[in-house]
Order: sequence, then C-alpha cells, then structure tokens
Amino acid sequence: MVSDRVFGAVTVLEGQERGAFPYGNSVLVAGSAQQLLIDPALGVDGSVRADAVVISHAHEDHIAGLRYFSAPVYTHHRDVEAVASLEVLLDSYGLDPADRPEVARIIDEQFGLPSRHHGVQGVDDGEVLDLGDRTATLVHLPGHTPGHSGVLIEPDGFFYVADIDLTSFGPLYGDLHSSVDDFLASIDRAGAIDARWYGTFHQKGVVEGADEFRKRLRAYREIIFRREERLLEFLTEPHTIGEIADYRLVYRPHVDAPYVSAVELRTAQLHVERLVGVQQVELAEPGRYVRVR
Repeated sequence: MVSDRVFGAVTVLEGQERGAFPYGNSVLVAGSAQQLLIDPALGVDGSVRADAVVISHAHEDHIAGLRYFSAPVYTHHRDVEAVASLEVLLDSYGLDPADRPEVARIIDEQFGLPSRHHGVQGVDDGEVLDLGDRTATLVHLPGHTPGHSGVLIEPDGFFYVADIDLTSFGPLYGDLHSSVDDFLASIDRAGAIDARWYGTFHQKGVVEGADEFRKRLRAYREIIFRREERLLEFLTEPHTIGEIADYRLVYRPHVDAPYVSAVELRTAQLHVERLVGVQQVELAEPGRYVRVR
C-alpha cells in the first residue's frame, strides 16, 4: 500500500496510483471486539489483521488479497458464487469464447487469484456486523454487479460506496448481469444516505461531506445520460447492436483489451433496451435499431 488515511476508527489503505485499476483502496475498521477488512486489494496481505472480511462485489480487483485471510468472509448473496469461484467470475463477464483465455491469463498475471475461495457467506441488504463499539451495515447498491454493496460504518459516519467511484470514466455496467436501471437507483440510494465521509475504491478516495458527495454523484450520474445522447445521435441511421458496440459508448477508440468488446456489447444492449422502453428507439428492421423521429 502507498499510505494510510484515518477517519475516526476507519483506516483507508490507499493503493498505488491512488487506487486506479488494477489497484484499489481497501478499508479497515477497528472495533473494540473485531477488526473488519473491506475489499482486500492488491498490496493487502497477511500483515493486516482481520477478524472478518466484507467483499463489496465480485470483481478481481476487490478480492486480490482475499487469499491471505482465514477470517469469515461476507458478501451479498447475489455475488457469492462469483466471489467464491474464478470460473463463475469469468462466466459473469459474458466474454467471447475466443477472448476468455486471454482475459483469464491477464487476471492470473495481475492478481494471481486461486480457483476457489472457500467459506464465502451470503448476506442481505441491511445485514449488520457488530464490531463492538462499531457497526458495519451492508447497503445493497446493485447495477455494477447484482450484489454490489456499500458499507456504512457507525458511529463514525463513514460510508464506503465501493465502485460508485465518482470517476470521469463513469459508471460501469458491462457484465452479463449488470443493469443500468439498477445502477441509477443505487446512485440515488447512495445519495440519500447522510454520512460524514464517503469512500470509493478507485482514485477519488474519500470525499468529505454529504453536499460535496452529492455534487460529485450528480456529475457521475449524468455520464449515463451523455452516453444515451451519443447513442441517439448515432441511431439517426439504423444500426445493429454490434455496430453500436463498435461505436463505443464506454471506452475510447485507442483502448485495446480483450474484455472491451464484451463490455461494449453489453452496454449497447442495455441502453438500447432502455431507449426502446421509453419509445425513443425502435426496430427499423430485424436486428437494426433507429431513433424514433
């Protein structure tokens, strides 16, 4: 880890490059009875003591250090299997079969995940871990993944929002079971929760104050609608989902990685479905979509 930042009984273990992928900012909560670790990232190992571990969701950068801990592990029940099994995690990305071996190789090279994490326990929204003089409450914030969740630490008033990360890259919902609508609802739910500090897993780190957090959250939310504006401009002429994916709503044209096509394809599908649902896009002919005039 690069540095530690302390917020009451909460310590943020800041990763390299301010937690930019593949790194991340893990969270350690020192209760009087138990010490809780949230999302052990690259650089977190057995030198950190943890009596319990919470995983916000099933992505490799959030479980990179999990293999070093024998403590009980908790995650939302909708992400349990993908946290526990590397094969299920890879399945969740909806990769083209031709791209899967290369993605698996990159994950192994960067993160060295074992094929299986044993004893991962599923919990529900509102589950409270009693740490003695501190509580950690799971706040379900789906969309990024089905089980994606934040953790509210009281009485410190520290709300860890995981991959609602406030970056200019914007919300990511490119997995097979991701949802734009769920992500929007989760953004709204996160913004309705009052806290003193808001912690993100990537780059932005910790934001102090609800007003500042909500301002940044509005800008982050707006990226979703900017993508849809670009899509509507593109659909002045009919296009297939594949052509929309090639147009790229998420990644810049120069980004070349084996997971990009799967993310762009899923993102295109989700946005087309949303816009068809609000009657802004329609089928021009089988397999080709156009903006409603």
